[in-house]
Order: sequence, then C-alpha cells, then structure tokens
Amino acid sequence: MTLKEIAKMAGVSVSTVSRVINHSNLKVASKEVQDTIWRIVRETNYIPNSTARNLKLGNNTEYVQPPMKTIGCIFARSNSTTNDPFFSQIARAIEQEAFRQGYIMKYSFSAYDINDANTFHMISNNQVNGIAVLGRFDKNLLTFIKKQYKHVVYTGLNTIDTDFDQVICDGYEASVAAIKYLHNLGHTSIGYVGEKNKELRYQGYLDTMNSLSLPVTRENIIVTPLSSEGGYNGVKEFLEKGSPVTALFCANDLTAIGAMKAIKEQGLNVPSDISIISIDDIDTAQYVSPMLTTIHVPMEELGKMTAKILIDRIENGKNLPIKVELPFSIITRESCVANDLIKRSNKK
Repeated sequence: MTLKEIAKMAGVSVSTVSRVINHSNLKVASKEVQDTIWRIVRETNYIPNSTARNLKLGNNTEYVQPPMKTIGCIFARSNSTTNDPFFSQIARAIEQEAFRQGYIMKYSFSAYDINDANTFHMISNNQVNGIAVLGRFDKNLLTFIKKQYKHVVYTGLNTIDTDFDQVICDGYEASVAAIKYLHNLGHTSIGYVGEKNKELRYQGYLDTMNSLSLPVTRENIIVTPLSSEGGYNGVKEFLEKGSPVTALFCANDLTAIGAMKAIKEQGLNVPSDISIISIDDIDTAQYVSPMLTTIHVPMEELGKMTAKILIDRIENGKNLPIKVELPFSIITRESCVANDLIKRSNKK
C-alpha cells in the first residue's frame, strides 16, 4: 500500500494524504476526509515505506521491515466510536501521534461492543501492544481491560482509582470555574444539566454553589444523559414546569446544544432569557447560534500525551503509575450575559 493508493481510495490528492498522516495540524483537511484516510490506514495496515525513504536518502543498505507495532482504543463512555465529537477528536490525535512514532491503531471499539460476540472474538484474537481508554469506565470494563491488556493509559475529565497511567483535564475544577464565571456575571439561580452518578462535574457544581452560598434545589438539577438528545429532553421538561433559573451549567457541549434547542422551542432566548455555559469546546460550539461559551479542554493535546505515554510504557516498561494534568481555559462567546440583562418575567 502506497500514499498514491490511499489517495485513490479516499478520492483525494497524494499531498492531502501526506499532510494528514504526517502533520499534527487538524485543519489540513476536513474531519470527514481525515476520518476516511485514517480508516483506510487502519484497514490496510499501512506503514510508511522506510525502504523507499532510505533509498531516497542514499542509503543502499538492505532494510528489513520491523514487526508492525499496534495500539487500540476503547470509547468507555460512548455507545459508538464516531458519534461523540469530544472523544473522537482525542482518538484522532492519539492515532496521528502513534503513527508518527511507527505505530498504527489496529482497532477501536466502544464499551458496549464488548457484549457483541464478533467484536469480542476480534479483540481476543487481535492483540495490540497497548490500549488507550477514553472516558470513565465501570467495574466490568475494568476487569476486561486488566485481563486483555498489559499497557493501558486512561484519558478523560474524571480521575480514576486504578494503577493505570492517566492523562486528564480536571472536570471538577472546570466545573468550579464555570459556576464562578456565571456568579461573577451576577447569576445566583443556576441550574445543572447532566449526569450525577460518580460525576465530578456535578460535584464541582454542587460544591461551588454551596461555597458561594447559592441556593441548590432538587428542581434545578436536571439529571439527563450527556448528549444533545438528553439536554433537549431534560431542559424541555424542566422549562415546562416553569423553573425560574437565569443560567444553566451543562456538563458538556452536546448537552448544551440540546438545551439551547429546547429553550428556543419554549419561546425563550439564549442568553437574554437564560445564559448557558458548558465544558469541552467541540468544533460545533462556535457554529451554533448563539455561539456557545464553554470551558476549552485541550483535546488534541490530551490525545498526543496519551499516545506518547502509552508508547513509552510499551517500549520502556513501567514502574510507578503517573498522572498528567493539562490545563483548561474559558472561551467567552455569546451564550452568557450579565444577570442584570436577563429579561425573563419570572424574575419580577
């Protein structure tokens, strides 16, 4: 398999293929084109032609291609490997960094796939050198991972209590920053939209509301799956009850986008009726209307660091588990305004 053959299969130029697989800039091609190229790389087990490279450099020494080095990826929080833009971007960064170091991503699957007999057979019979786990996992998946893989690196927003290496962006502290941001805008009636069980983002919301002496009511906590559908359904039901919040903190951007749709359908406006802030800063956040104010999580850097640590463990072994924490930042856009600009009649 050559770059020219990959380009033909993907329907793009050779230069586009080369830029995608050899450069870290995610803007060299559209997401769809990048996904297509990396899928072909995985399916064909493409490895850069080192023999050709040596000849081009004038090295005529006989070259023996080393055994293929592989990694895998588990989407622990998703029921699909493609429908979560947050973890999908991290996975692409892992794959690209691994490829630059001579590894290919042999397969990726979700936690739900393990229950499928064909997927389980594929995993059991196609061992990889190491695995990256994206997102928090339950005890059953933990047991499976420990049984199947020697080298494991976890990445996500929640810290985990295992001996795996971890690369995280602290979801708890990001939540604290989000609530303080709303409070600095004068908001005191702030609702939460997302999951509660073992969720640090919810705990960050709760602790910060209490530390600021802001009211926390059961009615203003909307427990719903972290998805656009979850945000839409949860907030729609919430608003139909007439709950008088001036701001909502959504646990991720997809949930916030669903919440914004529900708010608009109720004849309300973001942000002049309800301000919204969330976490992730997926690409879509800057294209919705109004543009979403959110906590930026460095997804590409999370993926790169995960791949680097995983490959280091594969090649050099492991002594003590390490935890690397990357910083977040607030991206101010259009979905939040000061509380004194909120015009909802139920404030009167």
